[in-house]
Amino acid sequence: MPIKIDRPMPPPHLNQFRKAGDIEPFPNGRITYLAPLPLPTALPPHGPHIGDLNEVYMDFGLGSPQVFSWQVVLGLPFSGAFSIAFLTPLFVGFMFFVFGMGWDDITHAIEGVFNEAYGIALITGVSALAILLCTWHHYHNKRAAIIPTRFNRQRREVCFMPEDATEPLFVPWESLSAWVIEAQGATQYGIHRQYGMGIGFQHGETLTSVEFPCFGLSLAISHWEAIRGYMEYEIHDLKSIQDPQDLQGPDDPPHEGLHTFRNARARMHQQIRDGQRGRVSGFFWYLYHVMTLWTIPNHLTEWEIRRLQQLGPQAMPEVMRQWSEPLPKEQWAQPSEELTRMSEQVRQLHKRQPRRPITEIFAEVQRLNPTDKRRA
Repeated sequence: MPIKIDRPMPPPHLNQFRKAGDIEPFPNGRITYLAPLPLPTALPPHGPHIGDLNEVYMDFGLGSPQVFSWQVVLGLPFSGAFSIAFLTPLFVGFMFFVFGMGWDDITHAIEGVFNEAYGIALITGVSALAILLCTWHHYHNKRAAIIPTRFNRQRREVCFMPEDATEPLFVPWESLSAWVIEAQGATQYGIHRQYGMGIGFQHGETLTSVEFPCFGLSLAISHWEAIRGYMEYEIHDLKSIQDPQDLQGPDDPPHEGLHTFRNARARMHQQIRDGQRGRVSGFFWYLYHVMTLWTIPNHLTEWEIRRLQQLGPQAMPEVMRQWSEPLPKEQWAQPSEELTRMSEQVRQLHKRQPRRPITEIFAEVQRLNPTDKRRA
């Protein structure tokens, strides 16, 4: 789930014609445009916000539920309550031992602290669980209600469903804008930097966009590369953009679940046998999963995914459903000659200068193609 941006970032000015490689400064940062046109970035694709993906379309929004979310919801209250009820008395007993107290005093202290702590642990655990479950319920309803932005690569179009709108909006793929926002400010803890990635278009006087924060500039560009790679038939499955640890087998479903736990455990044992991992590391692997209630988060993730799959199609407008139907191959839209030519120029420049920032390469390719300003 995307994290919350601490302070508002300025919106891009799409009413002015922008293109890949343009940079728009503002007082405490800048906006770097990655499209239009959607030129290759040469960065590895990464798509945690991508949900459904098939041969026709890809959904971009909140992504699929993650096992880690349920590990936090269940494991954090359980671990906290366990620590208060059992580790705190043991710590007090150890301190009594360090100060030279007798065994009777130590056991009496442990028993007394436990009797006081287990009630606090129970209240703390139940309260934390209730708060986290309410948070999960909020985001679950949000997933079920929001219609994600859909990319149709056969039609080479993008479908936006703005909030409170009754009809979706369709945008040609090559006219879609994409940008990365970099902002920084001084705090008492030093320089605070923020990054965000966005896609959208100017519809009359209204900016329709999807934006979310990122942890760095390269990661933000990688999010865009996952979208671009799919639309240009360079990416065909979720595994290549959502499974960097390679925990999904060839016959496993594309989402996380019980299979990822089994694969991770099998790999951990194999690494211990091969000497790539120590037994202490294996112990902490088991300890972590015991404290997060073993495979219960994996089962709950699979349940949540099934529920969202049942609820999702019901909320989709009929026109969007028809637009998502596959087309005969002879009707597939083709990339423009302009995009094909400029993409090849980007690849050749990056091949000759691999360490050069991709945004500078975009800007140079745009300078080599000045007639492209007619797109304005």
